[in-house]
Amino acid sequence: MPSASDLPHQPTVVIGAGIGGLAAALRLAHAGHKVIVLERHSGPGGKMRTIASDAGPVDAGPTVLTMKPVFEALFADVGEKLDDHVTLLPDTILARHFWRDGTQFDLHCDPQVTADNVAASFGSDAAQDYRQFAMRSRALFEAFDAPMMQTAQPTQQALIRAVLKSPGLIPAMAPHRSLFGMLRRQFREPKLAQLFGRYATYVGGSPFQSPALLSLIAHSEAMGVWSVKGGMHKLAQAIEALAKSRGVEFRYDTDVDRIEVQNAQVSAVHTATGDKLTTNTVVFNGDPRALSKGQLGAPAKYAVPAAAVEPRSLSAYVYAFASIPNGADLTHHNVFFGDAPQTEFYNLKAGNMPVDPTLYICAQDRGHGPLPIGDERFEIIMNGAPAQTMKEEFSQCQTLVFETLAQHGLTFDRKPQAKHLTTPAQFNQLFPVSAGSLYGRSPHGLTASLKKPTARTSLKGLYLTGGGAHPGAGIPMATLSAQHVAETIKADRISTSTSRPMDMHGGMWTAFRKIRGRRSRSSAL
Repeated sequence: MPSASDLPHQPTVVIGAGIGGLAAALRLAHAGHKVIVLERHSGPGGKMRTIASDAGPVDAGPTVLTMKPVFEALFADVGEKLDDHVTLLPDTILARHFWRDGTQFDLHCDPQVTADNVAASFGSDAAQDYRQFAMRSRALFEAFDAPMMQTAQPTQQALIRAVLKSPGLIPAMAPHRSLFGMLRRQFREPKLAQLFGRYATYVGGSPFQSPALLSLIAHSEAMGVWSVKGGMHKLAQAIEALAKSRGVEFRYDTDVDRIEVQNAQVSAVHTATGDKLTTNTVVFNGDPRALSKGQLGAPAKYAVPAAAVEPRSLSAYVYAFASIPNGADLTHHNVFFGDAPQTEFYNLKAGNMPVDPTLYICAQDRGHGPLPIGDERFEIIMNGAPAQTMKEEFSQCQTLVFETLAQHGLTFDRKPQAKHLTTPAQFNQLFPVSAGSLYGRSPHGLTASLKKPTARTSLKGLYLTGGGAHPGAGIPMATLSAQHVAETIKADRISTSTSRPMDMHGGMWTAFRKIRGRRSRSSAL
């Protein structure tokens, strides 16, 4: 850790108290920085938000915690233990899946149990398909974790080296196929292709347009899923409390008006109330699109290229409410599938509400102990297209969601009100200039993950963290981005110049063709 004399007297300003901003503030404070966090909302968490209900606060954002070592590393790196600050409860059933024809299937934390469940529901051939898919997903995850997710500045060369070490990765990546196209060849059972295709939505994409490489997400979940006791927002509160104990100052209900720049370098942050914070280091934990659209002033507009934030990922319609369920046997995480996934994503691509949606339900009070008595807390998520303008959508959404669930045999003793629903346009209001997209840039296309902005922007002193930056959306990824931004700031402190991000995707197709050509020649010998 550097001494106080090694660091400038100016504070480091973090804009946004989402999980990336919180983790970055904690890491920077531990490294000796004076840190001030500015947040437009009244508390920490960002998208990890809650809505009040008769049964207590209901999670209205992320509900799944995967890649537990990422969070253990965050706390360990600042001399703490994760388990001393939050209680994580392992989910034995990763998710329960329902189809209208009455088929029910559980993904289990034990892969052998999952394979047995596949065999019981879909037959022994389907179980063999699942085992092969699990091996594919694991191989991809392990190959790309270090050169992609765990590094602050991924390079084309590092990814190519990973493939060269194991040329068998190329057919596993299925570079010329979409995720759904690969899955339809992998699984003889259409329901399993539909199920694993949903992983594209974890990062805001369509399985029909996202690359087959995203199948690696399945392994991140297969390694374990945890729930946070008391709700996901408890994790945000725990990091905030620890950051405060390290001297971080939080200013809530504070909107940022602009970033001031002098001599091509960040020089101050101005709030909407007229305050000016002199600083030469700003960490932005908002949607990078807000920068490119000039939301924080003209000088910062070109810090992030348009290609790094466009096209946009999916949004969602999110209900958070309390009620008493009747019918379906729910566990903590549940998915109710529509009949035709092509139709759902065709509607979304056209900018419309889906007519045959797949619905995710988090039954927040289930899965860890006896069934609750009385009101329970629920979060229901339906995919939505990005939107910036308000529409009269409550009635249409209410009818669609709850009639769909009724067709699956699930009803509630009372339905939520308009105040319990967050629409894509409302997400755009909550997170300005995001267009309501919850995952930043779209994951569509083989090189989409390489196009996300990294921690270092082209404006000296301005850095990025959060789900809109590398390595991408999701709580573990946003937390990793905070590690990357802390490492990048440290590197820039001891460097006399700031390097520009490399062009990381220009030659990937050429490299893959060369590798495939080598394999073909070897096979012919």
